[in-house]
Order: sequence, then C-alpha cells, then structure tokens
Amino acid sequence: MNEGSLVRATLKALFLPRRLLPIVLICVPLVAAQVRFSEGEPMAAPLALLLCVLCVTVAPVSYRVLFPEGLDLSHGGIRLLLYATVGVGVVLSGGAVVPKVLDLGPTFLTDRYSLAVCAALFLVGGWGLGRDIGFEESLALERARAARLALEAEQAQLLALRSHLDPHFLFNTLNAIAEWCQTDGAVAEAAVLRLSAMLRSVLAGVRAATWPLERELELVRTLFDLHLLRDPDLFQLSLDVDAGLESFPVPPLVLLPLAENAVKHGPAAGHRGAIHLTVRAREDTLVFTLENPGASQGPREGSSGLPTVERRLALAYAGGASLMLSSENARTRVTVTLPRARPVTGLVT
Repeated sequence: MNEGSLVRATLKALFLPRRLLPIVLICVPLVAAQVRFSEGEPMAAPLALLLCVLCVTVAPVSYRVLFPEGLDLSHGGIRLLLYATVGVGVVLSGGAVVPKVLDLGPTFLTDRYSLAVCAALFLVGGWGLGRDIGFEESLALERARAARLALEAEQAQLLALRSHLDPHFLFNTLNAIAEWCQTDGAVAEAAVLRLSAMLRSVLAGVRAATWPLERELELVRTLFDLHLLRDPDLFQLSLDVDAGLESFPVPPLVLLPLAENAVKHGPAAGHRGAIHLTVRAREDTLVFTLENPGASQGPREGSSGLPTVERRLALAYAGGASLMLSSENARTRVTVTLPRARPVTGLVT
C-alpha cells in the first residue's frame, strides 16, 4: 500500500463509529475544559477544536506512514524520533504558533504543561489508533485470504476428483455394466462392486492428506481390473513391490492418473502388451516405475493428468519429488521418485 492510499485508508477508518465515538468522548471534555478555564477568551473553543482535529488526524496517519508494519526500532529509533518530532511540531503549531499569530490571550490548553500533556496524547493516541487500524486491516486481509484459500481448496478438490477419474472410462464402464446385466449377471455384479469400491477410495483420497501405499496400489489395481473386466485380453499386468512398504505414506491418488494414462495411451489405443508397475525402496527415496506398450508422444496440449501429478508432488514434497517420462523400444515409462520423508500434509489437497 503506497503512502497516499495509506493516508486515505487511515482517515476513512477514523470515521467509523467504533473509533469516532471514543474520539468524541475524549475531545468534548477537552473543549469544555478549554472554555471553562480560559478566562473568557472567545477563540478558546475553536483553538481546542483545532488541536483535537490536528492530533486525531495527523497522529495515526504519521504513525502508520512511519511504521507501516508496526512499531519497529530496527532503524536505530530514527523513525520513532521523527514521530516524536511530528507530534511536538503539530502540538506547538496549534497551541503556540497559532495563538501568537492571532494574538490570543492565555488559555487552558496553551499553557506549557497542558501542551506537554497534549504532546503525550498525540504520541500515545496516534500509536493506539494507528496500531488498531493496522491490526484491523491485517485481520481483514487474512480473512479474505482464508476465504480465497478455502474456495481454492474446494476447486482443487473438484479438480482432483475430475482429473483422477477419467469420465470416458467411467461412462464406458457403466455402459459395459449395462450390457453385462443382460448377458452375464456375475460379471456385471463384480464390475459394480469394484467400481463402487473405487469411487469410495477416490472420494476418500480427495479429502485425505496422506494414506498408506497399499491403499494407493489397491486403487490402481482396481482400475486395471475394471479395464480387464471389459476386455480380459487388453493387456497383461504385473506388479512388483518391495516388501515392507505397505504402510509408507504417499499423497492419495498420485498414481491413479498415471495408471489411467498407461491404459488409455497404451492398450486402449491399440498397443497390446504388458503393463509393469514396480515400486523400489532406495536409500532415501521410493521409486515408482510404470511401463506400458506404445511410444509416448509427450504431454498433449491441454492435458491435465501429468501436470496435476507434478503439481501435487511439488506441493507435497516442496520440490523434493520428481516425475520423468521417457519412451524407448515402442514402450513408455513414467518414473516417480519420492523422498522417504513424510509429505507436507498442510499443502496436499
């Protein structure tokens, strides 16, 4: 916020009823005391009003301009000295220079002791009002940020649900189930049970921060099984997972779009063959390798599968994870490397 907008925002905040009422309750007795103890000076009341207006407006504005992030003495107290100089200058201008120029008589607030009190009120009042206004603005910004983040989180959940379950696959599976209901009730029942289990897992994964590796692999296996139910000869599946990794925490649904891509751009695109999924434990990393038949053409424009996985890995591991796509001998390989450290749960949606 630049100084111009800071001044405008501060003055606007001073006129809010919750601040204006206490200001009036302080200024009215000061004006009354000025009139009562100024020995009939006709300009006593206007002079008191001038001092009140100067202190109420200049004090919080100068405080916020000099200390936009709050009271800070890292500059050796220079700003604090400037603030005190402004306060003394404003009080002396209104309480000594103006009466002398207008040739006014002695008044209650122009006494040197009263001016010292006014200077103290300027410094303390400006600090209190400026600090209160700053806290209020910070709170409003944080609330707006929290509301924005909540909305983004909801949108991210919807995006995650959409990107981790290909609608074409879902529709094709439902159509196949409808056909099996007429020709093979047992297969249709098995497909419905596996699809419902998969949907429950996806919904749980969207809401979870992490879950065990065995749940991620179970979900991927269910996806492959549903494809094989529709076409048992579509591909041959092999899973090779190092022992002892079942409870390893991973970001939910991080492998699902990769598995779906492996089928979609491999066997489902006419490249029959084997799909291999291996999980290996290295010294300080976990390495997932997924191979499918068919040479990769690279990420397609507008695709969301790989970018979504990369984004989730970046958030979950703060750049410590990696995803590599390669193609060789008419096969595509995707390698995901995760650090053994637990994912950052506060960043995973």
